[in-house]
Amino acid sequence: MTHPIALLTDQDLLDEVLRMAAAADCSVSCAPDVTSLRSQWHSAPLVLLDPPAVSACLDANLPRRSGVLVVHGGDPPWAPAVALGADRVLELPLDGRSLVSALADVGEGPPSDRGRVVSFVGGRGGSGASILAIAAGREAVAAGGEAMLVDCDPLGGGIDLALGTESDEGARWPGVHCSGGRVPMSALRAALPVTGSLSVLACDRTGPDPEPAAVAAVLDAGRRSGCTVVCDLPRHPTAAASAALDRTDLTVLVVPAEVRATAAASRVATRLLTQGRNIRLVVRGPSPGNLQAAEMADVIGVPLLTQMRPEPGLAESLERGSFPRNPKGPLATAARLVLKELRP
Repeated sequence: MTHPIALLTDQDLLDEVLRMAAAADCSVSCAPDVTSLRSQWHSAPLVLLDPPAVSACLDANLPRRSGVLVVHGGDPPWAPAVALGADRVLELPLDGRSLVSALADVGEGPPSDRGRVVSFVGGRGGSGASILAIAAGREAVAAGGEAMLVDCDPLGGGIDLALGTESDEGARWPGVHCSGGRVPMSALRAALPVTGSLSVLACDRTGPDPEPAAVAAVLDAGRRSGCTVVCDLPRHPTAAASAALDRTDLTVLVVPAEVRATAAASRVATRLLTQGRNIRLVVRGPSPGNLQAAEMADVIGVPLLTQMRPEPGLAESLERGSFPRNPKGPLATAARLVLKELRP
């Protein structure tokens, strides 16, 4: 059996459990009595019981097992629950998030330890951070993984436009209705536009900005599923960007090799470093004044990851609505170095 089973005699509790199961995108089977429950007692990944059902299971001498949750509406059956060996006793709707999380773990499997979040920030406007973010997402997929590209810059024009997928069906930020808590990655995969194994969550060019709680929920979903989550963040601090940075393993600061860009990036880096962020610098050439990447890293105060040469034909491709991928080009090479730093 691959989904939870519930024996709930209280109709209000049953309705609440089914509502939370829908939120977790997890099907729940309902057993009519203990006899029906017995045949699936060992095979169900999760068993949900209310207080009368707990007593009935004890009377039927059902053996202890892990993965038993007892739900109640305000009168916890502590002694029977302990006797049965229940993992947790949850009051609904007060402990609803805990139940949604447990149900989502069943639907998606246990959380992965492979999930990582990398965020890209420009040292100045037009630095190319969004382009490198897209390249990192595509290279993560090319390496055989799953990636999600998350646009957190509402003034950036929509990262789907840079990727050339602005006409693809699927949700943008205004269509992702979550106010925090647990979001199943399976629901995001079904809702978002997908290019290969790269899911794309872009800002809408006319809709509202992403909310911090929604950003946190989306990034947490990607991490739990083992996904490489790639965020494109604005230079100016926003609540949504802070929510993303709080969940970021590696922040990449992208700076053109220019004196003014170096001065601007120093301000951005200072703000990020005071928040304890793990930052690496990518310098985008060429330098009109022969500015050296190592000198820029010293001034900005961020370790240099790599210096990136110009990508031939990039501007023309982007204007025509296509995103190039030359596996041996400077863009793909820099993206792979970022991913190597993210997953040493």
